[in-house]
Amino acid sequence: MTYRKKLLTGLCALLSGVGGAALATGSAPSDRPRHELPPSKDGNLVLGLCDGETSLEVKGVKEGEPLSRAQALEVTSKLMQEWRSKNPDARWDVVAQAPTPPGPANPQGPRSPPAVPPSPQKPSAGKSNQAEGPTASSGAAGMAEKKDANVQTGHTYGAFSERDEALWAASTQAFVEEGNRVFHDADALGSKVAVSCDMCHPDAANTHPETYPKYQVQFGRVALLRDMINWCIENPVRGKPLADDDPKMKAMEAYIYSKRKGVPLEFGKH
Repeated sequence: MTYRKKLLTGLCALLSGVGGAALATGSAPSDRPRHELPPSKDGNLVLGLCDGETSLEVKGVKEGEPLSRAQALEVTSKLMQEWRSKNPDARWDVVAQAPTPPGPANPQGPRSPPAVPPSPQKPSAGKSNQAEGPTASSGAAGMAEKKDANVQTGHTYGAFSERDEALWAASTQAFVEEGNRVFHDADALGSKVAVSCDMCHPDAANTHPETYPKYQVQFGRVALLRDMINWCIENPVRGKPLADDDPKMKAMEAYIYSKRKGVPLEFGKH
């Protein structure tokens, strides 16, 4: 066996062992970890938090029976109180109350904060400000003069107008709004127990997307934000996991990240 083949064989062995488990960020559905809830001797519904440990039996509601949103809020509030009492020093984003779930057909309804801030005021025509790069008034002509020059303009797409910026901002905001809607909608999440993400994470509190990827004890491996979203969908929410390219998954990631805008990236932090 050549040295190259020996090296590749050793690397494959390493990745298939402990090192591979630590580096993995995805798993087949059959290998996906689940929160094993303690059974109810009376056959009542048992709900658990995404920590994989905290659970609560819902008296008078049998397994397989749905809860109303009011019942689900009451149960998840009790679960969160228990978790907080056991973890008084845990890092937590405090939010006063969960927002009213926004309705997709009501543009006047509750909205999440803008995902994209207004663009800075453009310099007036006739005034030179090279630090700002090309402006809408300079147009394509200005870019043509620089196309062969080794100049960093600061704009990926070259010259663009305020209308372009407005369209991009509106598109981004619509994406975030859809994530906001799904995050608050148990039916959209496919919940069988009327539980939605906001019940434990009001307004996406304590999701800390800036800390991913990081090692998660629930998985026993490094996880991405979408892995934890699916963990919560499968366990507290009692729904089916979403594919990585599912529009709902993408929208929820966008919404969660929008709530932490401006927070420094701290991947791996707990």
